[in-house]
Amino acid sequence: MAGKVEYTVFQGRAGDHNDLAMPGAKAIGEELERRTGISPAVIGTPEPALNGGWREELDAALPSLRELQSRFDDVLAAGAMSIAATSRCAVSLATLPAVAKHHPAVCIVWFDAHGDLNPPEASPTGYLGGLALAGPLGLWSSGLGAGLGPGQVVLVGQRDLDPYELDLIAKHDIPHIKPGADLATGLRTAIAGRPVYVHFDCDVLEPGIVPTDYECEGGLSLDDVRACCKVIAEHDFVGIEIAEFQDAWEAGGPPVSPGALLDALEPVLTKGCRYSIGPKIGIDFRKA
Repeated sequence: MAGKVEYTVFQGRAGDHNDLAMPGAKAIGEELERRTGISPAVIGTPEPALNGGWREELDAALPSLRELQSRFDDVLAAGAMSIAATSRCAVSLATLPAVAKHHPAVCIVWFDAHGDLNPPEASPTGYLGGLALAGPLGLWSSGLGAGLGPGQVVLVGQRDLDPYELDLIAKHDIPHIKPGADLATGLRTAIAGRPVYVHFDCDVLEPGIVPTDYECEGGLSLDDVRACCKVIAEHDFVGIEIAEFQDAWEAGGPPVSPGALLDALEPVLTKGCRYSIGPKIGIDFRKA
Protein backbone atom coordinates (compact mmCIF):
# COMPACT_ATOMS: atom_id res chain seq x y z
CA MET A 1 0.00 0.00 0.00
CA ALA A 2 1.44 3.38 -0.96
CA GLY A 3 0.25 6.95 -1.19
CA LYS A 4 -1.71 9.01 1.28
CA VAL A 5 -1.20 8.66 5.02
CA GLU A 6 -3.73 9.97 7.55
CA TYR A 7 -2.87 10.76 11.16
CA THR A 8 -5.38 10.65 14.01
CA VAL A 9 -5.14 11.38 17.73
CA PHE A 10 -7.88 10.16 20.06
CA GLN A 11 -8.56 12.36 23.11
CA GLY A 12 -11.81 10.97 24.51
CA ARG A 13 -12.45 8.63 27.41
CA ALA A 14 -11.82 4.94 26.85
CA GLY A 15 -11.81 3.12 30.17
CA ASP A 16 -8.97 5.19 31.60
CA HIS A 17 -7.55 4.31 35.02
CA ASN A 18 -5.76 7.66 35.17
CA ASP A 19 -5.35 10.88 33.18
CA LEU A 20 -1.95 10.15 31.59
CA ALA A 21 -2.81 8.41 28.29
CA MET A 22 -4.76 11.26 26.68
CA PRO A 23 -1.76 13.62 26.92
CA GLY A 24 0.40 10.65 25.91
CA ALA A 25 -1.56 10.25 22.67
CA LYS A 26 -1.36 13.99 22.12
CA ALA A 27 2.42 13.84 22.57
CA ILE A 28 2.68 11.11 19.92
CA GLY A 29 0.63 13.22 17.52
CA GLU A 30 2.78 16.27 18.17
CA GLU A 31 6.00 14.32 17.61
CA LEU A 32 4.67 12.85 14.35
CA GLU A 33 3.68 16.34 13.23
CA ARG A 34 7.15 17.64 14.11
CA ARG A 35 8.71 14.90 11.99
CA THR A 36 6.34 15.02 9.02
CA GLY A 37 4.84 18.51 8.98
CA ILE A 38 1.35 16.95 8.89
CA SER A 39 -1.21 17.87 11.53
CA PRO A 40 -3.30 14.96 12.84
CA ALA A 41 -7.07 14.97 13.09
CA VAL A 42 -8.03 15.14 16.78
CA ILE A 43 -11.09 13.18 17.89
CA GLY A 44 -12.70 13.61 21.31
CA THR A 45 -12.17 15.95 24.23
CA PRO A 46 -10.13 15.06 27.34
CA GLU A 47 -12.15 14.39 30.47
CA PRO A 48 -11.10 13.05 33.89
CA ALA A 49 -10.79 9.28 34.22
CA LEU A 50 -13.82 7.53 35.67
CA ASN A 51 -11.93 4.40 36.75
CA GLY A 52 -15.19 2.44 36.74
CA GLY A 53 -16.58 -0.88 35.52
CA TRP A 54 -16.78 -1.79 31.86
CA ARG A 55 -20.46 -0.85 31.39
CA GLU A 56 -20.10 2.62 32.90
CA GLU A 57 -16.89 3.20 30.96
CA LEU A 58 -18.35 2.05 27.66
CA ASP A 59 -21.45 4.22 28.02
CA ALA A 60 -19.25 7.25 28.71
CA ALA A 61 -16.89 6.47 25.82
CA LEU A 62 -19.40 5.56 23.10
CA PRO A 63 -20.00 9.07 21.66
CA SER A 64 -16.28 9.69 21.10
CA LEU A 65 -15.67 6.11 19.95
CA ARG A 66 -18.42 6.41 17.35
CA GLU A 67 -16.86 9.66 16.13
CA LEU A 68 -13.50 7.91 15.84
CA GLN A 69 -15.04 4.98 13.99
CA SER A 70 -16.53 7.43 11.48
CA ARG A 71 -13.08 8.97 11.03
CA PHE A 72 -11.57 5.53 10.37
CA ASP A 73 -14.35 4.73 7.90
CA ASP A 74 -13.49 7.88 5.95
CA VAL A 75 -9.73 7.27 6.05
CA LEU A 76 -9.89 3.63 5.02
CA ALA A 77 -12.60 4.17 2.39
CA ALA A 78 -10.25 6.66 0.75
CA GLY A 79 -7.54 3.99 0.55
CA ALA A 80 -5.22 5.82 2.94
CA MET A 81 -2.86 4.26 5.43
CA SER A 82 -3.92 5.06 9.01
CA ILE A 83 -1.51 6.04 11.78
CA ALA A 84 -3.29 6.72 15.05
CA ALA A 85 -2.48 7.45 18.67
CA THR A 86 -5.38 5.86 20.50
CA SER A 87 -4.67 6.42 24.21
CA ARG A 88 -6.19 3.18 25.61
CA CYS A 89 -6.69 -0.34 24.25
CA ALA A 90 -10.47 -0.04 24.55
CA VAL A 91 -10.39 2.30 21.55
CA SER A 92 -9.88 -0.84 19.42
CA LEU A 93 -13.57 -1.59 19.98
CA ALA A 94 -14.17 1.21 17.45
CA THR A 95 -11.14 0.99 15.17
CA LEU A 96 -10.94 -2.72 14.39
CA PRO A 97 -14.51 -3.15 13.07
CA ALA A 98 -13.77 -0.30 10.64
CA VAL A 99 -10.51 -1.97 9.59
CA ALA A 100 -12.34 -5.28 9.07
CA LYS A 101 -15.05 -3.57 7.01
CA HIS A 102 -12.62 -2.01 4.55
CA HIS A 103 -9.93 -4.73 4.61
CA PRO A 104 -11.78 -8.03 5.12
CA ALA A 105 -8.65 -10.15 4.57
CA VAL A 106 -6.57 -8.19 7.09
CA CYS A 107 -4.26 -9.78 9.64
CA ILE A 108 -4.36 -8.01 13.02
CA VAL A 109 -0.97 -8.12 14.73
CA TRP A 110 -1.73 -7.48 18.40
CA PHE A 111 1.34 -6.37 20.38
CA ASP A 112 0.38 -6.45 24.05
CA ALA A 113 1.37 -7.98 27.37
CA HIS A 114 -2.27 -9.13 27.55
CA GLY A 115 -4.73 -10.81 25.21
CA ASP A 116 -7.71 -8.48 25.77
CA LEU A 117 -9.81 -11.44 24.61
CA ASN A 118 -12.29 -11.71 27.47
CA PRO A 119 -16.01 -11.06 27.01
CA PRO A 120 -17.55 -9.29 30.03
CA GLU A 121 -18.79 -12.47 31.68
CA ALA A 122 -15.29 -14.01 31.62
CA SER A 123 -13.37 -10.93 32.72
CA PRO A 124 -11.78 -11.29 36.17
CA THR A 125 -11.47 -7.49 36.53
CA GLY A 126 -14.38 -5.93 34.62
CA TYR A 127 -11.87 -3.60 32.94
CA LEU A 128 -13.06 -2.31 29.56
CA GLY A 129 -9.58 -2.52 28.02
CA GLY A 130 -9.48 -6.25 28.72
CA LEU A 131 -12.46 -6.68 26.37
CA ALA A 132 -10.90 -4.68 23.53
CA LEU A 133 -10.09 -7.46 21.06
CA ALA A 134 -13.00 -9.69 22.09
CA GLY A 135 -15.55 -7.15 20.81
CA PRO A 136 -14.23 -6.94 17.23
CA LEU A 137 -14.04 -10.76 17.23
CA GLY A 138 -17.76 -10.92 17.99
CA LEU A 139 -17.33 -12.51 21.42
CA TRP A 140 -19.57 -9.80 22.91
CA SER A 141 -21.53 -6.84 21.57
CA SER A 142 -20.04 -3.43 22.32
CA GLY A 143 -22.44 -1.60 20.00
CA LEU A 144 -19.55 -0.77 17.66
CA GLY A 145 -19.62 -3.88 15.49
CA ALA A 146 -17.29 -6.79 14.90
CA GLY A 147 -16.16 -8.34 11.60
CA LEU A 148 -12.98 -10.19 12.55
CA GLY A 149 -12.43 -13.92 12.98
CA PRO A 150 -9.90 -15.62 15.27
CA GLY A 151 -7.89 -16.73 12.23
CA GLN A 152 -7.13 -13.09 11.47
CA VAL A 153 -5.31 -12.45 14.75
CA VAL A 154 -1.61 -12.83 15.56
CA LEU A 155 -0.67 -12.25 19.19
CA VAL A 156 2.81 -10.90 19.95
CA GLY A 157 4.47 -10.49 23.34
CA GLN A 158 1.66 -11.70 25.64
CA ARG A 159 2.75 -13.00 29.05
CA ASP A 160 -0.27 -12.27 31.26
CA LEU A 161 -3.22 -14.28 29.94
CA ASP A 162 -6.41 -15.33 31.73
CA PRO A 163 -7.83 -18.90 31.62
CA TYR A 164 -10.59 -17.97 29.16
CA GLU A 165 -8.03 -16.38 26.85
CA LEU A 166 -5.71 -19.38 27.00
CA ASP A 167 -8.60 -21.70 26.14
CA LEU A 168 -9.65 -19.47 23.24
CA ILE A 169 -6.11 -19.32 21.86
CA ALA A 170 -5.82 -23.10 22.03
CA LYS A 171 -9.29 -23.73 20.58
CA HIS A 172 -8.72 -21.54 17.54
CA ASP A 173 -4.98 -22.16 17.22
CA ILE A 174 -4.32 -18.40 17.34
CA PRO A 175 -0.60 -17.75 16.77
CA HIS A 176 1.01 -16.56 20.01
CA ILE A 177 4.54 -15.30 19.45
CA LYS A 178 6.28 -14.90 22.78
CA PRO A 179 9.32 -12.72 23.43
CA GLY A 180 12.45 -14.52 22.26
CA ALA A 181 15.26 -14.71 19.76
CA ASP A 182 13.07 -15.97 16.89
CA LEU A 183 10.39 -13.29 17.32
CA ALA A 184 10.66 -11.77 13.83
CA THR A 185 10.83 -15.16 12.09
CA GLY A 186 7.75 -16.38 13.93
CA LEU A 187 5.90 -13.21 13.06
CA ARG A 188 6.68 -13.52 9.35
CA THR A 189 5.39 -17.08 9.34
CA ALA A 190 2.18 -16.15 11.20
CA ILE A 191 1.36 -13.20 8.91
CA ALA A 192 1.65 -15.54 5.93
CA GLY A 193 1.70 -12.81 3.30
CA ARG A 194 -1.53 -11.11 4.38
CA PRO A 195 -2.13 -7.34 4.64
CA VAL A 196 -1.39 -6.17 8.19
CA TYR A 197 -2.93 -3.79 10.70
CA VAL A 198 -1.02 -3.31 13.95
CA HIS A 199 -2.29 -2.69 17.46
CA PHE A 200 0.64 -1.66 19.64
CA ASP A 201 0.06 -1.52 23.40
CA CYS A 202 3.14 -0.05 25.05
CA ASP A 203 2.97 -2.57 27.90
CA VAL A 204 4.28 -5.15 25.43
CA LEU A 205 7.65 -3.55 26.19
CA GLU A 206 9.92 -4.43 29.07
CA PRO A 207 8.97 -2.21 32.05
CA GLY A 208 11.04 0.93 32.34
CA ILE A 209 11.26 1.73 28.63
CA VAL A 210 8.13 3.91 28.39
CA PRO A 211 5.51 4.95 30.96
CA THR A 212 2.38 2.82 30.70
CA ASP A 213 -0.51 1.75 32.92
CA TYR A 214 0.59 -1.87 33.38
CA GLU A 215 4.05 -3.29 33.93
CA CYS A 216 4.75 -6.93 33.15
CA GLU A 217 8.27 -8.34 33.28
CA GLY A 218 9.75 -10.21 30.33
CA GLY A 219 8.69 -7.83 27.57
CA LEU A 220 10.10 -6.72 24.24
CA SER A 221 13.01 -4.36 23.74
CA LEU A 222 12.90 -1.47 21.28
CA ASP A 223 15.26 -3.48 19.08
CA ASP A 224 12.70 -6.33 19.12
CA VAL A 225 10.00 -3.90 18.06
CA ARG A 226 12.06 -2.55 15.21
CA ALA A 227 12.86 -6.06 13.98
CA CYS A 228 9.16 -6.93 13.99
CA CYS A 229 8.28 -3.71 12.18
CA LYS A 230 10.79 -4.53 9.45
CA VAL A 231 8.97 -7.85 8.93
CA ILE A 232 5.56 -6.14 8.90
CA ALA A 233 6.84 -3.58 6.38
CA GLU A 234 7.47 -6.45 3.93
CA HIS A 235 3.67 -6.77 3.62
CA ASP A 236 0.80 -4.59 2.49
CA PHE A 237 0.33 -2.28 5.45
CA VAL A 238 -3.10 -0.99 6.45
CA GLY A 239 -2.05 1.01 9.49
CA ILE A 240 -1.12 1.13 13.16
CA GLU A 241 -2.71 2.29 16.39
CA ILE A 242 -0.37 3.12 19.28
CA ALA A 243 -2.04 2.70 22.68
CA GLU A 244 -1.20 2.99 26.36
CA PHE A 245 1.66 5.49 26.06
CA GLN A 246 1.48 7.72 29.12
CA ASP A 247 3.18 11.08 29.00
CA ALA A 248 4.78 10.80 32.47
CA TRP A 249 5.96 8.14 34.88
CA GLU A 250 3.58 9.48 37.51
CA ALA A 251 0.87 12.12 37.79
CA GLY A 252 2.47 15.55 37.90
CA GLY A 253 5.81 14.21 36.73
CA PRO A 254 7.88 15.69 33.91
CA PRO A 255 6.70 14.88 30.38
CA VAL A 256 8.28 11.93 28.59
CA SER A 257 9.02 12.01 24.87
CA PRO A 258 7.69 9.26 22.59
CA GLY A 259 10.67 9.82 20.28
CA ALA A 260 12.55 6.57 20.88
CA LEU A 261 9.33 4.56 20.59
CA LEU A 262 8.55 6.15 17.23
CA ASP A 263 12.12 5.46 16.10
CA ALA A 264 11.54 1.75 16.81
CA LEU A 265 8.23 1.82 14.89
CA GLU A 266 9.78 3.74 11.98
CA PRO A 267 9.78 0.86 9.42
CA VAL A 268 5.97 0.82 9.46
CA LEU A 269 5.44 4.52 10.08
CA THR A 270 7.26 5.27 6.83
CA LYS A 271 5.75 2.39 4.85
CA GLY A 272 4.39 3.85 1.63
CA CYS A 273 5.28 7.42 2.62
CA ARG A 274 6.78 9.89 0.21
CA TYR A 275 8.89 11.35 2.99
CA SER A 276 11.07 10.00 5.78
CA ILE A 277 10.20 10.27 9.45
CA GLY A 278 13.62 11.07 10.84
CA PRO A 279 14.67 10.14 14.38
CA LYS A 280 14.83 12.65 17.16
CA ILE A 281 18.49 12.46 18.07
CA GLY A 282 19.84 12.21 21.59
CA ILE A 283 16.69 11.26 23.52
CA ASP A 284 16.92 8.87 26.44
CA PHE A 285 13.50 8.55 28.03
CA ARG A 286 13.95 5.43 30.11
CA LYS A 287 12.81 5.65 33.69
CA ALA A 288 15.55 7.04 35.88
